[in-house]
Amino acid sequence: MKNLAQSNYDSALEAVRNLKEKYGSTWNSIDPENAARMMAQNKFKTGLDIANYTAALMRKDMAAYDADPTQYTQSLGCWHGFIAQQNMIAIKKHHGTTEKKYLYLSGWMVAALRSEFGPLPDQSMHEKTAVPALIKEIYDFLRQADAIELNDLFRRLKQGEDVQDQIDNFETHIVPIIADIDAGFGNEEATYLLAKQMIQAGACAIQIENQVSDAKQCGHQDGKVTVPHEDFIAKLNAIRYAFLELGVTEGIIVARTDSEGAGLTQKLPVSQEPGDLAAQYLAFIEAEEIGIHEAKEDDVLLKRNGRLVRPVRLPNGLYKFKEGSNIDRVVLDGISSLQNGADLLWIETPTPNVQQIAHMVNRIREVIPNAKLVYNNSPSFNWTLNFRKQAYEELLTSGKEVAQYDKANLMDAIYDGSELCRLADEKIRTFQSDGARVAGIFHHLITLPTYHTTALHMNDLTAGYFAEEGMLAYVKGVQRQEIRKGVSCVKHQRMAGSDLGDDHKTFFAGEKAMKAGGEKNTSNQFETNAA
Repeated sequence: MKNLAQSNYDSALEAVRNLKEKYGSTWNSIDPENAARMMAQNKFKTGLDIANYTAALMRKDMAAYDADPTQYTQSLGCWHGFIAQQNMIAIKKHHGTTEKKYLYLSGWMVAALRSEFGPLPDQSMHEKTAVPALIKEIYDFLRQADAIELNDLFRRLKQGEDVQDQIDNFETHIVPIIADIDAGFGNEEATYLLAKQMIQAGACAIQIENQVSDAKQCGHQDGKVTVPHEDFIAKLNAIRYAFLELGVTEGIIVARTDSEGAGLTQKLPVSQEPGDLAAQYLAFIEAEEIGIHEAKEDDVLLKRNGRLVRPVRLPNGLYKFKEGSNIDRVVLDGISSLQNGADLLWIETPTPNVQQIAHMVNRIREVIPNAKLVYNNSPSFNWTLNFRKQAYEELLTSGKEVAQYDKANLMDAIYDGSELCRLADEKIRTFQSDGARVAGIFHHLITLPTYHTTALHMNDLTAGYFAEEGMLAYVKGVQRQEIRKGVSCVKHQRMAGSDLGDDHKTFFAGEKAMKAGGEKNTSNQFETNAA
């Protein structure tokens, strides 16, 4: 974001000066410099401004990845605006830039943590309005992070510090959000209406899955039911129309297929001509050959290769897919989605295995050469166990001794310093770069990291706080770490906008402003360089 703040400031300053001249004495109390400063601290006035800006970023990153697969992108799933804000502040602090770093909005976490019904499983039972509400909340917090950081810089500039270059080259905390719309929350019109709300809140990328909307399951649970391609394409169209209607012409659609783990369909599509998408979908249905005299009353029958077959139907009316057809269905899903408006694919897999992912992606790339994935580095996987199994097989294949490892108990801590552990952990460390290079993964995300970190940190804090350590557990484990690591919210009043508000009050009321900052503000205790 080269020269973002300064260009905003200069143009705003000129605009306010012109307005003061236009409206005369009634604007005497408005200081153009203060107004320009506030305007520079809030570049993005609407969610659509954000959606257009971030869509362009994603398109640029996708092109960079096509040219060089080491240029992949990453994100962490966040369930609150504050968590997203601290994520981006930490990224800027530790890595110097937010480039190629996004945010993920997980429908799982919305269901589990944001529903008015209370905690829910990932089955599209939460209010659909909770999703755009969270997008808006996240961007409100990110815009506040911009305002707070720039306000601090303007304060320092006013005090004589040489921070003009930092202001001129300020990088915004606003980054793309890939937002989960589940299976669309109803028919294609419902999907369109919800997509509009999400885009207006700021979403530039919407992820939708090919499950039945009213029977949706978490991608890592059993009982998933997929829909025919025609139904899914209608929802892809609905999202594209929503983007276009709102003027977000570069909006991105992520088409997720759950076919790898889904064995059921609710609906048999109607084939219009041999070999069409419906026919290809029907070919995956498990069926038994029968004679017409064997047909029961009200049976559903199909003609397949000149013979009469009866689809296998469960008591609940669902139809079964053929065993072993899942990978072929994933490939067809990916190809048909990309040929019908999707920009990126998402393939849910049972384990994180680069070669297995690459096998599916390479088949898709035979038809769509630049096909690329958003991949879920899911906490639903036991990463340690999965990669120790992979390492075990690699050691075994290479002829190395494996008798010292109990294959049925590879999670045991006794292996933590072993060659097996080192090999497995190295595979985990390089999983994202390997997946980007070998398996077409453009974007790596962890869906639920902040759900798990919250639980882990509360476990660790309460273990000591409610025992003999008492307050020392908080001081040693939290506050002292915040101070020494420079965590922004150690001064929580500032992070909530207190200093920013004080400056605004001064703009509005001058010397009469009642400000929170001052000698008696206990946040001053953190104004120290002592470690």
